[in-house]
Amino acid sequence: MNTPSTALHEISIAHSPDSDDAFMFYGLATNKVRVPGYKFTHVLSDIEALNHRAINEAFYDVTAISFHAYPYLQDRYTLMACGGSVGETYGPMIVAPRRITLDEVKKLRIAVPGTLTTAYLTLKLFAPDIETVTIPFDKIIPAVVAGEFDAGLIIHEGQLTYASDGLVKILDLGVWWREQTGLPLPLGGNAIRRSLGKEVMETTTQALRDSIQHALDHREEALSYAMQFARDLDPVLANRFVGMYVNERTLDYGPDGREAIKKLLDMGFERGIIPHRANVDFVG
Repeated sequence: MNTPSTALHEISIAHSPDSDDAFMFYGLATNKVRVPGYKFTHVLSDIEALNHRAINEAFYDVTAISFHAYPYLQDRYTLMACGGSVGETYGPMIVAPRRITLDEVKKLRIAVPGTLTTAYLTLKLFAPDIETVTIPFDKIIPAVVAGEFDAGLIIHEGQLTYASDGLVKILDLGVWWREQTGLPLPLGGNAIRRSLGKEVMETTTQALRDSIQHALDHREEALSYAMQFARDLDPVLANRFVGMYVNERTLDYGPDGREAIKKLLDMGFERGIIPHRANVDFVG
């Protein structure tokens, strides 16, 4: 008698080497969350590199992306309904060595972490004609301190540490976005390859949601694991940073979160920053 074969689904997951992503994927990465018939492998890479790779190669089954990148890869990927980073009246910041007005900053040369980041999209919505230069996100604060740029657009842990480097906040784009739209600022999410098929996409999405829930339910252990990716943040700041971007909204965007994603991308298209309209859809 032949027994039916049980195929193993090997799912590649690419995400940033950041404490919030590490916290989110803690359950899956440490096998605390398991799915029969599925094996998950993890690849760590800078978010801008992941944006470009998803657009050019569609190599990974699941990949972290900036929402700004979604219109460029929407034919091959759809968004997972969980795993997003959403700023509740906070987000990427423009920082500088001295206080300057918002009118002044629009005329400056500013370092940005990549033209596919949501930080860049939001900056261009705020100041369409601002001059930007792309450098790695973790080099922006040192470059501004060294006087190589008039100001910098910072993401990740820099949002909590810029003052210790003698920089001042000129504008929090999460606050600006809330004032403009009344919505939270959706920054990044996880996308999954459409070619996997409905069942695998839904099972994988639920696995990620279970991993997020496991981390929230076992916060101390998950945070201890995430500290290895915290880029020298002390535990108090790391806990604060993780709390900013892994919370109930990470389990589900909510109606206003989904509306915010669509509005952000629609505005980008209408202002000529994104060349074609996004068709936003979700799994799970």
